Amino acid sequence: MGKQSVQNPTGFGKRKIPNKFNTGRKTRRLEEENVAHRPSSTSSGELPKEESNGVSSEDEMVYKEPSMYDKLLMTLGSSSKSVAAAYKQRKRQEEGLSDSEKDEDDGTESSSDSDEEDDSEEGVDDEFPMKGKPKDPEIAGIEEQSEDAETEDDLETSDLDDQESYDSGVHDLGISRPSAVESSMCLSSFDVHFGHKLTKADVENLSKKKWKYEWEVPAVGMSKGKWAGTGECFIKDDNPNSGCGLKPKLYKHWLDAYNTSGGNNFHSSRQRLFFSLFNSYRDILHCNKKPFYHRGSDEDSSAMDAYIMHCLNHVFRTRDLVTKNDAKASKRQETDNNEILADDNFLDRGFTRPKVLIILPIASIALRVVKRLIQLTPSAHKVNVEHMDRFSREFGTEEDHDNEDEKEIPPGDHDYGNGKPLKSTKPGDFQVLFGGNSKDDFMVGIKFTKRSIKLYSDFYTSDMIVASSVGLLKKIDEAKVNKEKDVDYLSSIEVLIVDHADVITMQNWNFLKSVVEQLNHIPSKQHGTDVMRIRQWYLDGYASFYRQTILLSYYSTPDINSLFNKNCNNYHGKVKLVHEHKGVLPKVVLQVRQIYQRFDADSIEHLDDARFEYFTTKVFPKIKDSIEGGIMIFISSYLEYVRVRNFLKSQSASFCLLHEYAEQSDISRARVRFFEGKRKIMLYTERSHFYHRYKIRGIQNLIIYSLPERKEFYPEVVNMLDGSHDMACTVLFSHFDLLRLERIVGMAPAKRMVTSKMSMFSFS
Repeated sequence: MGKQSVQNPTGFGKRKIPNKFNTGRKTRRLEEENVAHRPSSTSSGELPKEESNGVSSEDEMVYKEPSMYDKLLMTLGSSSKSVAAAYKQRKRQEEGLSDSEKDEDDGTESSSDSDEEDDSEEGVDDEFPMKGKPKDPEIAGIEEQSEDAETEDDLETSDLDDQESYDSGVHDLGISRPSAVESSMCLSSFDVHFGHKLTKADVENLSKKKWKYEWEVPAVGMSKGKWAGTGECFIKDDNPNSGCGLKPKLYKHWLDAYNTSGGNNFHSSRQRLFFSLFNSYRDILHCNKKPFYHRGSDEDSSAMDAYIMHCLNHVFRTRDLVTKNDAKASKRQETDNNEILADDNFLDRGFTRPKVLIILPIASIALRVVKRLIQLTPSAHKVNVEHMDRFSREFGTEEDHDNEDEKEIPPGDHDYGNGKPLKSTKPGDFQVLFGGNSKDDFMVGIKFTKRSIKLYSDFYTSDMIVASSVGLLKKIDEAKVNKEKDVDYLSSIEVLIVDHADVITMQNWNFLKSVVEQLNHIPSKQHGTDVMRIRQWYLDGYASFYRQTILLSYYSTPDINSLFNKNCNNYHGKVKLVHEHKGVLPKVVLQVRQIYQRFDADSIEHLDDARFEYFTTKVFPKIKDSIEGGIMIFISSYLEYVRVRNFLKSQSASFCLLHEYAEQSDISRARVRFFEGKRKIMLYTERSHFYHRYKIRGIQNLIIYSLPERKEFYPEVVNMLDGSHDMACTVLFSHFDLLRLERIVGMAPAKRMVTSKMSMFSFS
């Protein structure tokens, strides 16, 4: 996310919000058409300055610039005696002055802050009230005691009893490693990751975004896959017989669920291996995850189970940390509350409560994830699941199907509940993916209490948020228009999961990018949070360097790689999957001459111009005067489609259009005219194929202007030449198309094609 700009007001600094989000189809289309003419925007700012550690001596006074934490204490101290006392205590400690005898006697004893935790704070909730609540509402706000208030006996025993030893390798960016104490103690990966303190030099190195992958290990279960990572390799040191780093109750419940489903070796299962990867708290990029709708239900479900358990583990550990600190603070409050407020050992929270954000493309996938989340939650914590009926109704089958494809499927052939393919001529993966609710605008908060799970909880009282990038960006836009609203609940996200990123690329990747750039900003309001308990690295503006991001996708794209490289700056390092592709050319069942023509491009910025110039000067003159017609031009990007469309208009060419924003009547008319030869050229976009999977008839000559991102689309489109007299296909590519080329022709042929002195290649 680039350098974090730390503002310096008396409260929390106001952050800029991305441009207005438009939901209308026409507005969205115009926005995409105009993107190419807009200068690209990047988030930048000055790094927060680290405060000087200088102290005053007896001989001279040295001025020390107040830190942001000091300023917060001064501001709140003006209206709160307890906070003012804490600030005075902090200053006396920094100046080396002694306190009263009572302070000296009690100073060596562990202490914590005692506060009241309201619904807008993290860790606990109204069914997990905390001990030792302070009387000062200006610190923490007011909350009613629940009837089933948790006693000290309800708290679990020390986390040291159930936490694994953790290898805390930090990537080689010149960043200080966790101390010997951190690594030698039996700490969980949660404790090590969030307990480490970054220095200003660390942040400066991280902001340079120079990642060096230093190790590779074979990916278990993937014959041609390898995990590559920065820093020290932790995978080889993983203990397969350990409790995985899970809390005992979670581990036992997951193991029981695995055995019940027929599993027989959990410790070597994919679920357990994926969890070990996610539990490292490194940024993860897995771009070869076979999705459930491509007969990859085992791998997809394993990864989903792993990240769900990781999220549950993170939420429960966060809650337990806050709850135990409150229990300790309750005992210490009667002795010296000021000492508790000044003790950094009890900084255990962020600005707001939500800690986990799961971004998914469509509602049916969200339904799948949330149902599994509930299943994997231990029974003691889900005695009651609130608003499940509403959730199933809103995220389940849509009553009104206005998609064109529904008209092609007889009523009664739908089977949304079990995920089985619909009876249709559409490919099986399409039927499974779009067989349920394909709504892409949703957002739901999930709150865990002592005995229940609350769906549709207020975002500020939620532990997790499950949403689409469209739904999130709408909230961001609303906050920009209405100053009474805000999205500060995104300020303290510590685990970000983006699943099925490949499907999101078929929607609008810029929406997701804007959402990620909005995360971990210093909030505009306090939201009832006890600032005395906020971790120092939150106040310093370093939260983005502690956030873990897990990107899961069917394939890799430059956009996905760019987000991972530029917007994921986890200090603990990165791990990504490197995989060799075999290609999909054998799936072309027709004897089609596939001619690949390479064009040169100086840079990625000039790629679109170079492709367009090659098409207009080398390809179009050959088809301009074609008498036969039946020429289909397949285009991956909508922006490229707009450019070619405008060019054909300028040439007075005979053509028709098939794109994702077209009305159904226009689509039907275009298909008929093309088949009957009334229009010689058809422009067809990849996103239109993704959402409809049309089988176009009447194609005599196929031109692939830009290779599809989804490899399965290539044989589908080429096989549409069935019935053609010529059986010819022309493909344009450059060396910047290597990722797509590898997925289609295979890794070895692709590398030869982009480096060879020849510029034309043939497959048949």
